[in-house]
Amino acid sequence: MMSHETFLKRAVELAYENVKSAKGGPFGAVIVKDGAIIAEACNVVTETNDPTAHAEVQAIREACRKLNSFQLDDCIIYSSCEPCPMCIGAIYWARPKAVYYAGTKHDAAKINFDDQFIYEQLDLVPEQRSIPMKQMTIEDHLKPFLAWAESDHKTEY
Repeated sequence: MMSHETFLKRAVELAYENVKSAKGGPFGAVIVKDGAIIAEACNVVTETNDPTAHAEVQAIREACRKLNSFQLDDCIIYSSCEPCPMCIGAIYWARPKAVYYAGTKHDAAKINFDDQFIYEQLDLVPEQRSIPMKQMTIEDHLKPFLAWAESDHKTEY
């Protein structure tokens, strides 16, 4: 059986290969279930023009397709770097049993991948953020929520 270190080394190698191939940022992720890799991915933000195409998100998408599930029960995520706020959100929604990472957010900040400002923005009230966020109450804005609450055929997640 392969070790945590082996899987984490694979995530780091993916990140390194991604830089060398010029496809995206220096980030890689591997998802493991029952001791076997079920998904691996790299950051392809610039290649795909998709700001959400971080390695962890890409790997989560692939693993969920393979498992035919929107949750990663009994899976472990290995990332070459501490996940950013967006990836942390995706990880919590996917519900793996653990995450292991190599580099820290401070290591990433040293090469201009600094997400500290996002953490700071989240602490502000929406109206004070650098991208203002304002609620607008419109007629029937709760209609989808009410339909969900009353639905007999919803899948909770």
